[in-house]
Amino acid sequence: MAQKRDYYEILSVSRTSSAEEIKKNYRKLAMQYHPDRNPGDVKAEEAFKECAEAYAVLSDAEKRAQYDQFGHSLGGRGFQGFEGFEDAFRGFGDVFGDIFEDFIGGGGRGGRSRTRRGADLEIGVALTFEDVLHGKEKQLEIPRHETCGECKGSGAKPGSKKAVCNECRGQGEVRISQGFFTMRRTCHACRGEGEKIEKPCAVCHGAKRVRQTRKIKVKLPPGVDNGMRLKMTGEGEAGENGGPRGDLYILMQVEPHELFERKDENLYCEVLVPYTAAVLGGEIKVPTLTSEASLKIPHGTPAGKILKIKGEGLPVLSRENLRGDLFVRIEIDIPAKVHDEERKLLEQYAKLRGNKIQLRKKGFFEHLKESF
Repeated sequence: MAQKRDYYEILSVSRTSSAEEIKKNYRKLAMQYHPDRNPGDVKAEEAFKECAEAYAVLSDAEKRAQYDQFGHSLGGRGFQGFEGFEDAFRGFGDVFGDIFEDFIGGGGRGGRSRTRRGADLEIGVALTFEDVLHGKEKQLEIPRHETCGECKGSGAKPGSKKAVCNECRGQGEVRISQGFFTMRRTCHACRGEGEKIEKPCAVCHGAKRVRQTRKIKVKLPPGVDNGMRLKMTGEGEAGENGGPRGDLYILMQVEPHELFERKDENLYCEVLVPYTAAVLGGEIKVPTLTSEASLKIPHGTPAGKILKIKGEGLPVLSRENLRGDLFVRIEIDIPAKVHDEERKLLEQYAKLRGNKIQLRKKGFFEHLKESF
């Protein structure tokens, strides 16, 4: 008997690879050697089966630990046990989802009791900086599928019965032969239920669900940021055949502010300071999200200087009573016109200072970069 290849070698991964790396490589190899992509290729069929067997072991933490310790010797036959390609397909819905459902029917044999989870939904919510500061309670209108109340989700007219599907004869799946192996796939006529509706419900017309708009109140916490998603479990679309509801994701869309820019929990703005205050120093009022705050200007403050007002930023998400800071970039307000008396005083000042234009070695853009 030919010696079995190492499972890590089969999937082209190392023994220290993470579960996600193993899953990624398995998906790539399984798609490469899939029988439908290689009709009549016996080597591809064997490679596909070999990859599936390796993944079945390495994707299970307990089996992987046993394999790392004992190799293929565990239990005499080791980890063997794939009797055909149906076994190679089965159990990998977490990797390929609906791709494998088309081949093996997802729910297995006799799919009439097969349940389907409802779809997840996502809705965007527009927020202002003030909403982010205080938190916001919103009432959302969510259009979604709900279980039909008339037929209780059966799809059939109340009092009527379903008939056995002629296509799959009640099995919920059909068999397809390709060469020497056989695969199963969900019956498309009855969607794997094994039954067909002869008299559809007058409300949902056999769809089992109806479209309705639900109003939901949600409180968005302070400190959320643009692009964040809030998950509301079980507020998505209704499932089928008793399946669980999907989830609702609320996407935060924070609108720009006319005065402030944001980075994490900190705010940034620019203010114009009279040149006299910049030279002599003083105190000015700076707008905040709630009102205004006092800011002390040191004497000799140059244009581009950044000063900080502590605690006037946005809340830190999930950290009660903790806020970021407000950073204020100083710009000097140079008047375009001055009165005669002002001009005389400025000329006297310039004469006293002996003002001359001085050239700097550093470029404009380098200074601009340093200022931030």
